[in-house]
Amino acid sequence: MLSRRIADLAGSPVRAMLETAQRPEVISFAGGLPAPDSFADLDLPAPPLEVLQYGPTEGEPALRARIAQDLAELGLDAPPERILILSGSQQGIDLAAKLFVDRATPVAVEAPAYLAALQVFRFFGGALQSLDRADPAAAWSQAESRPVLSYVTPTFQNPSGHCWSADERDALAQACDAAEVALFEDDPYRDLAYDACERGPICARLQRASWIYQGSFSKTVAPGLRIGYLAASADLFPHLINLKQAADLHTNRLSQWYALRYLEDPSRAQRLNRLVNRYRRRRDLFAAAMDRHLGGLADWEVPAGGLFFWATLKSGADTGELLRRARERNVLFTPGEHFFADKPTPSASMRLNFSHADEDAAERGLAILGELLSQSAGQTG
Repeated sequence: MLSRRIADLAGSPVRAMLETAQRPEVISFAGGLPAPDSFADLDLPAPPLEVLQYGPTEGEPALRARIAQDLAELGLDAPPERILILSGSQQGIDLAAKLFVDRATPVAVEAPAYLAALQVFRFFGGALQSLDRADPAAAWSQAESRPVLSYVTPTFQNPSGHCWSADERDALAQACDAAEVALFEDDPYRDLAYDACERGPICARLQRASWIYQGSFSKTVAPGLRIGYLAASADLFPHLINLKQAADLHTNRLSQWYALRYLEDPSRAQRLNRLVNRYRRRRDLFAAAMDRHLGGLADWEVPAGGLFFWATLKSGADTGELLRRARERNVLFTPGEHFFADKPTPSASMRLNFSHADEDAAERGLAILGELLSQSAGQTG
C-alpha cells in the first residue's frame, strides 16, 4: 500500500515540459532557467580532498560564516550557527512543510504563488488560503482563519515579478507578530534588481513571530550546483537541522566549496553587476518584443527584477488552450492556472521567462504567440 500522501502529489507542469524544452527547435519561456552564459566562470584550483568526505549537516563552517555576513548587512538576526546549507532552495520548502504542515494545516500563500511550493504544501495536506497582501491582519482576526505558516516571495515574486512595497512588508510583519503566524520568506531573486524598489527582508521587521529566510545561488552562480541556504529563528533552527539530517545527511561538499569560492572572489561585485546589466538588457528587449506582438492582446507590467513577465489576456481566454496550440509550433510557457492555491482552473494569465531564450528566439516565440492569439480573436469576433 502506498502512503495516503501520494493522492495529493502532482507532478510539476514546468518539469514536465523540460524534456521538450531540450530540443533545439523549441523556444521555451516556461521554466525559470538562467541564461547559460550567466554561469559564474571562476578560475578554480583543485578542491581539497577533505570535501570528498562526509561533512556536517549544517554545512561548511566557512560558507555559513560568509552567508551570515551578507545576511547581517540586510538586517537579519542570522549568525553562522543559525545558517543551514541546503541541497537547493526547494529542499528548504520541503523542510519547512515537514516542520509545520499536517493534513488540514492552514497555510497562507500569495495569489499567484510559486507553483513548486504549492506542490509541496499540498503533498503534506496543507489547507491553502490566499494571502491578502494589502491587509493580512484583517483575514487573520478570527482564530479559525488564522494560518500556522505564511509563505511569500516578496522580492520579484515568482510568477508575477511584483516587488512588495515597504508598507506591504510592514503590514505582513505586523500581522505575523500579532497573530503568531510563522513567516517563511523565500528570496532567490533579490540580487537580480534592474530598477530601484524595496528589497528589505520582511523577516528583519519581525519582533515576535518565528521565521525562516531562504536564499539561493541558482540564479547568480549555477542551478546545477543545487546550493541554497536558510536562516531561521532560534526556536525553529534545531528542528530544521534534524529534518535535514534525516533527508540527506548533508549537502554536496564540492558544490559548497565552489559557492564559497564565488562569495570570496574579489571580482564578485563586478560579476554580479555584469549579470544584472545583461539581464536588464534582455528584459528590455523582451518587453519591446511583447509590445510588438502582444500589444492590444494582453496586459502586463515590466518587472523591476527577477526572471519573469506575468501577462493576462484581454480576451479572458484560457492560456492552457493557448499552450496546447503553441506547443504545436514549438513554443512553451507556463499557464497561470498552476500558480493559485485553488485546484488548477482555467486562467487568462501566463508566466513568460525572459532570461533563457536569446533575442532572436524570443522574437520568434512571441511572434508565434501573437499570431495564435490574433487567430483566436478572429475566430470569435
